[in-house]
Amino acid sequence: MKQDLQTQLVRELVIESLEGLDSFDSFLLAVEKGGYSDELLNNAFRVIHTIKGSSGCLGLASIEHLAHAGENLMAQVRDGKTSVSGELTSVLFRYSDALRAMLRELEEFGEVRSHSDQGLIESLQAAQVNADALEDSAFGFFEPVEVLPVPRVPQDEPPIRTEAVTPQAKESSPASKAASESVIRVDIGQIDKVMNLVGELVLARNQIVQFSNQYSDPALGNAVQRVNLITTELQENVMKTRMQPIESVWSKFPRIVRDLCHELGKDALLQMEGQEVELDRTIIEAIKDPLTHIVRNAVDHGIESAEKRALSGKPAQGTIRLRAYHEGGQVNIEISDDGKGIDPDRLLRKAVQRGLISPEQSQRMSEREIKNLIFLPGFSTADAVTNVSGRGVGMDVVKTNIEKIGGSVEIQSQRGLGTVFRLKIPLTLAIIPALLVTSGGDRYAIPQASLLELVRIEGDQVAQAVEFIHSTPVFRLRGKLLPLVDLNQELELGGEREPGAPIFLVVLQAEGKHFGLMVDAVNDTEEIVVKPLGRELSGLPVYAGATIMGDGHVALILDVLGIARRAGILTDNEHSDSRVTKESTTADETAETASLLLVEVERMRFAIPLSNIARLEEIPAKHVENTPEGRAVRYRGQIMPLIGVASALGLDTNLRDNRPDPFQVVVCREGDRNFGLVIDTIEDIVHTELHARTESGQPGIEANYILQDRVTSLMDVEQLIRQTRTTARKAA
Repeated sequence: MKQDLQTQLVRELVIESLEGLDSFDSFLLAVEKGGYSDELLNNAFRVIHTIKGSSGCLGLASIEHLAHAGENLMAQVRDGKTSVSGELTSVLFRYSDALRAMLRELEEFGEVRSHSDQGLIESLQAAQVNADALEDSAFGFFEPVEVLPVPRVPQDEPPIRTEAVTPQAKESSPASKAASESVIRVDIGQIDKVMNLVGELVLARNQIVQFSNQYSDPALGNAVQRVNLITTELQENVMKTRMQPIESVWSKFPRIVRDLCHELGKDALLQMEGQEVELDRTIIEAIKDPLTHIVRNAVDHGIESAEKRALSGKPAQGTIRLRAYHEGGQVNIEISDDGKGIDPDRLLRKAVQRGLISPEQSQRMSEREIKNLIFLPGFSTADAVTNVSGRGVGMDVVKTNIEKIGGSVEIQSQRGLGTVFRLKIPLTLAIIPALLVTSGGDRYAIPQASLLELVRIEGDQVAQAVEFIHSTPVFRLRGKLLPLVDLNQELELGGEREPGAPIFLVVLQAEGKHFGLMVDAVNDTEEIVVKPLGRELSGLPVYAGATIMGDGHVALILDVLGIARRAGILTDNEHSDSRVTKESTTADETAETASLLLVEVERMRFAIPLSNIARLEEIPAKHVENTPEGRAVRYRGQIMPLIGVASALGLDTNLRDNRPDPFQVVVCREGDRNFGLVIDTIEDIVHTELHARTESGQPGIEANYILQDRVTSLMDVEQLIRQTRTTARKAA
């Protein structure tokens, strides 16, 4: 029992100390930028003081000895006896790294195998001696700057207070106690176990829901609906416990950029936006190394030296920007720099020199394919091998790791202006929404993150629907050629489709290219629990995992990227002159299109941006309830307000009692809440250019356009929701 307690205390020391050293590094970085505060200084001192005290209590002499040397120096800085120069911050960074390395040893081996760095301790002591001399001399080791002294309070015991404690003081004693008691540490393994159990519960829920659909017992239906809502809410809350802000990864980048700039003799400013965006911890772990490599490349390959930047008319200090944001159910991460950009000619020369492509292939490659050369194993543009780069290992691993979690990497670069890497990654891997399809008699799941739209072709159109260009089947979707992939043929499922039978196309996206997957039937959408494939199937590139369906059968999850590659949609370099690929690429690059859902309300046509839409639903009228804020419906564990579009726009009541049943509802999301827009009919999904714009003075309408020879009003969904909520509050 005593040994277990010691192990637990050591584990707590390692966790808290490593977190504290991250904040200590942040203090040093702030010092170098001249923007630190007394609060940061006090926090940095407390970090070192705590490490010294805790390690001493546990008998960790090496850590205590090193921590004590730094504490003495930090005490002088805190007491205003010295200021911190650039040379001292470098010593303190070495000090932080040494403590971190000793803690890592303690974590891995249960003991500290290395001894305190005597040379580092002497440097800290020398800095302290020089600081003492500075008090009696006009000359010293440190640069004199004005520092407001902070009154020193003994850290080992609280100050003695004699005055009476006021009610306000009692209340204060920021709340802080309550805040400390509201947070507990839970082992990640325990959270994973709970997540697995919730996954099994979701599978059981799906089975119960499917079983209950076979009966018309109202009591059973109500009980199943209650279980469904509770399971959904439990799932969402457990998922939140696994979510971490991306700041947990980004917090290390300022130090990385700082060290690289010092090593390479460059000057770069790191800007970060969207640190609060949260991802599943499994995703966080998967993107940590790829992001680190891209940031290092931005400093090494992107940002030029101050001299070269001056010759190009740029400021001496380069800028690297990290930005994270939600879009389309995924997280986008952009890493951009204002450096020299990617030189396509240099990429081609290096690729040919290294034997990665032939001279003939280099003549046929598009600019996009040239930029993607950096993802080839063994490729590097560095002229010499250094500690930072030149080995040709890195960007290929970046692409592989991002694609393993269902993400993608895109590059945009302009010579002389800079480069942008855009990563699109899923929020989580544990439970995902998916489209269920049937092909060859078996069911398959397609992650909705890759899904664009569904197309059903029937009747007289079937015979003329599929055309062939250079033996490649294509379908003309709104004037553009869409390459087709027959799932039965790709998976060798056998069976021929009957002549004249309807064709179901699932329009998918892989690495920015669209293609249609031909299946036998489209079933439904469902939240599925992702299960890893067994060892026998793990090497198949067309499958991303498996899931258990409501009836107990297993359905394989399709890897959209793997299918696209297997079918030749994502062509190899030697086939890059495919006419279908060139035609679709040219259309994508030359036209800026908008993705819209076309709907009809009171015989008027409206367009809703797809980026605002979460789902399309049919809601029976009996499920609609009245609330003080208007009509609403229970939806996925929430109360979802229903907004009658015609009523909100002053056209009609829209939610009139004689509306067709069920209601046609477009589910939109604002923040963490869903809103349902009630419309009359859904017409189509279009990807088109917007022409003949006329401004609109109607609240809730952004502008009017002519689409497909009809006047179409583009909805401003956010404004429509805001004005409806304002009206409801006033009425209440």
